[in-house]
Amino acid sequence: MKSWFVTGAGRGFGREFVSAALERGDRVAATARASHSLQALVDSFGDRILPLELDVRDRQAVFAAVGTAVERFGGLDVIVNNAGYGLFGTVEEITEEQLRDQLEVNLFGAFHVTQAVLPQLRKQGGGHIVQISTVGGIASFPNLGGYHASKWALEGLSEALAQEVASFGIKVTLVEPGPYATDWAGSSAVHADRDPNYEFLRSATEKRQSATPSGFIGNPKGVGPALLEVVDAPEPPLRVLFGSMPTQLVPDLYEQRLRSWKEWEAVSMRANGH
Repeated sequence: MKSWFVTGAGRGFGREFVSAALERGDRVAATARASHSLQALVDSFGDRILPLELDVRDRQAVFAAVGTAVERFGGLDVIVNNAGYGLFGTVEEITEEQLRDQLEVNLFGAFHVTQAVLPQLRKQGGGHIVQISTVGGIASFPNLGGYHASKWALEGLSEALAQEVASFGIKVTLVEPGPYATDWAGSSAVHADRDPNYEFLRSATEKRQSATPSGFIGNPKGVGPALLEVVDAPEPPLRVLFGSMPTQLVPDLYEQRLRSWKEWEAVSMRANGH
């Protein structure tokens, strides 16, 4: 039986992760900004779920929540940094405040939780930190520059982290989902004020999205069992794609990058200076 700490558990992926863990008999400290969103899980699973109201931007509250979970369960095996949201708007449209808020939740929220759990994981000699990134952490699309900034930063932070904590027996995995039928682009999202100069871009994006094959839109019910496979693996991956779309997009993307780097290799070498 594993003990989990999951942020953003009130809906979407977070709820699926929590449900999958509880249904197989694990224990979960589940956090949400509104604790009442966890009541149905409490009614179903009783004291195997510890509901915690938490805004991951509040560093002091994060450390207190982790302490409460450790005291309740005696330790933590799996930490899932899932709390986050989407910010829609071109780089010219988004405000400084919107970008800072995006980083506070998607990057600093995960940072706070990670720093809060590391002393406990080192003390117990192991654990698994799962960072919920996105295919948008390795690829970028128009109208999502602020969101991509937060997730690319999380990717770099986590890859360094994995190297730093490996000798303590701590594993790190970046989960990179493609599009799913969740509320991520709906009421969960923040939208910048629109500049009419970019309406052509939005129209083109909406047209591409409407032409997306239905099989590319994942069913959220699949992510819970998939994450269980990852955290149960003796040697879990540093990165894992969730959904069918990323498995087709990412190889082409890296091939393009390799071709471009190769094409400009002579300039790269001249930049060496000798």
